[in-house]
Amino acid sequence: MLAVVVVVVAVVVVLLGSRSGAEPGVGGGGSVTMTGGPSPGGPSPGGPATAPASASGSTAGSSPSASVTALVVHVVGAVERPGVVTLGSGSRVSVALERAGGATAEADLARLNLARLVQDGERLYVPRVGETDIPAALGVDSGPGGAAGGGDGGSPAAEAVVDLNTADQATLETLPGIGPGLAGRIIAWRDEHGRFAAVEDLLDVSGIGDGRFADLRDRVRV
Repeated sequence: MLAVVVVVVAVVVVLLGSRSGAEPGVGGGGSVTMTGGPSPGGPSPGGPATAPASASGSTAGSSPSASVTALVVHVVGAVERPGVVTLGSGSRVSVALERAGGATAEADLARLNLARLVQDGERLYVPRVGETDIPAALGVDSGPGGAAGGGDGGSPAAEAVVDLNTADQATLETLPGIGPGLAGRIIAWRDEHGRFAAVEDLLDVSGIGDGRFADLRDRVRV
């Protein structure tokens, strides 16, 4: 019995001694929390600020200006220097005439649309006052939006009107359906009768019927 009491007392003494001998915070199993320190990955207190990275290595430069498209136009007719001229994009008929030395004194500018934009590769014909025998391959600018003696489209050719009393063989052959033989018969009829009094007189020329006359009616005059 005495031995049991001694053992219990000894255990109590050991427990009390171990608790009283331990220092707070030393060897303990609890974790220590630190405040005021730098956050993980962040800059150290008092350290220099890091400059923000540039989004691009250099400032984007201004885009190069679009290249200007050159227009090449063949100016013929009543101008001082007929020939091929080079114009800037967006040029108008008036500019083309200036580049060709300007219109001559006998030029009939009323028959041109000077404000029309020219097209690359077109042929611009400037008629003279009273001129009617204009080659159909050239034609004349007849109004707003019309092509002046243009390129290969051929619409100006339909606008050329031929005077039956002054046209020569070559000019008559520019008319639709008129070849060398028929052009010669038209001239022969004119020589025989003096002149054409009306376009309907073409019906008296051998080889011109109602169908062919219908094609010619708007292309001839007297």
